[in-house]
Amino acid sequence: MPRIETDICVIGGGSGGLSVAAGAVQMGAKVVLIEGHLMGGDCLNFGCVPSKALIAAGKQAYGMSHGGQFGVQEVDPDVDYAKAKDHVRSVIDHIAPVDSQERFEGLGCTVIREFGRFISRDEVQAGDTTIKARRFVIATGSGPFVPPIPGLDEVEVYTNETIFDLRERPEHLIIVGGGPIGMEMAQAHVRLGSKVTVIEGAKVFGNDDPEMAAFVIEKMKAEGVEIIEGAQAERISANGGVTVHTPKGDFTGSHLLMAVGRKVNIDKLDLETGGVAYDRRGIKVDASLRSTTNKKVYAAGDVAGGLQFTHVAGYHGGILVRSLVLGLPAKAKTDHIPWATYTDPELAQVGLTEAQARKKHGAALTVVRAEFDHNDRAIAEGKNSGLVKVMVVKGKPVGASIAGPQAGELIGMWSMAIANGMKMSAISNTVLPYPTIMEVNKRAAGAYFSPKLFESDTVKRVVRFVQRWLP
Repeated sequence: MPRIETDICVIGGGSGGLSVAAGAVQMGAKVVLIEGHLMGGDCLNFGCVPSKALIAAGKQAYGMSHGGQFGVQEVDPDVDYAKAKDHVRSVIDHIAPVDSQERFEGLGCTVIREFGRFISRDEVQAGDTTIKARRFVIATGSGPFVPPIPGLDEVEVYTNETIFDLRERPEHLIIVGGGPIGMEMAQAHVRLGSKVTVIEGAKVFGNDDPEMAAFVIEKMKAEGVEIIEGAQAERISANGGVTVHTPKGDFTGSHLLMAVGRKVNIDKLDLETGGVAYDRRGIKVDASLRSTTNKKVYAAGDVAGGLQFTHVAGYHGGILVRSLVLGLPAKAKTDHIPWATYTDPELAQVGLTEAQARKKHGAALTVVRAEFDHNDRAIAEGKNSGLVKVMVVKGKPVGASIAGPQAGELIGMWSMAIANGMKMSAISNTVLPYPTIMEVNKRAAGAYFSPKLFESDTVKRVVRFVQRWLP
């Protein structure tokens, strides 16, 4: 039976695991990478990449029927749903080599395509190979959570892992779950010609600022997405279609997509044997992402029990390379982590929402706002509806919420500011090319300083004095 001894054993070939493996091996560490399913993980194969590709297809279809204001004749798009899925597959295939086994073997990693499980506190079994490592990184990610709703086993259920393989356009897609996955898929399918009903047990976009969420919800409803909130799915039945029974009524469609949340992938790891503590949220780790019960084990990404985003997994990977490879102290933070939902308009957040900031900072908080309707680029493109809202304490942003075109791009400036402790003056002092959507961020910074400059009697007295004495 083969046996390998190595510096670092990474379990999981998604964003977090690949970041650790690539960084560590290129800096001289011996690395074994174990992946029992698909290289690239959920993001490449079932999540971020295919969803954005399908959203792009929907955007093209929508543009064909909404060009009148630009002098372009509007036509009903002839959508070939199967070819839209071909586009999704081509995008995955284009990106896949970056995450491939061949690339990582070329970097110097030993790649084992089997599921790994602990057989002791410092050994993992993968297939017929035993790996003994100085350090382990668990980066197995998460998968779709399908709740035990009565009747669910009587119908075909799609999740984000299977919806992209569907070749025939759903006549009426019922989506249970109003989070990012559910809402992105809802708009994409409406634009591609399906009827869509979203059923949410609580509030749609429940983790985002309610004001921003309401703005996006209104736009999506105007496009034809039916949204039912406060309607917990109680039972599922099949009667010539799929019917979801809720306290607010019964909703019948042709296909069912479950998008109610995620569950971490830890079932195959035999964590008890490895002495690794965990709960339903994931591995129990400290601020350095180290297991609280086995100091040889670390976790990255979704399985670390925190925010479940691809970019967080990559961020964790960088922290672990610093600590595991270089031996330097490094801790994970969350206050500068942004997220975005790629509906149209987009919805993005970093740091504290307005409600969170008011609760934490009280009277010390200043909330500044900037509308997209004064942004010249947005006006030129007919997308001048949106809002940037920034929460400021002692001159520094502590949170930002954006709803509008390119919100996922715009949030990056506020993430950078929060991560580096920058003041609002750093944003207002930045010179941006004209005309760009990014100027709406600078307008928000200007809104913070405007009362101090233009509404201050003291400033006006000083200016009058200076004007009398200037040559």
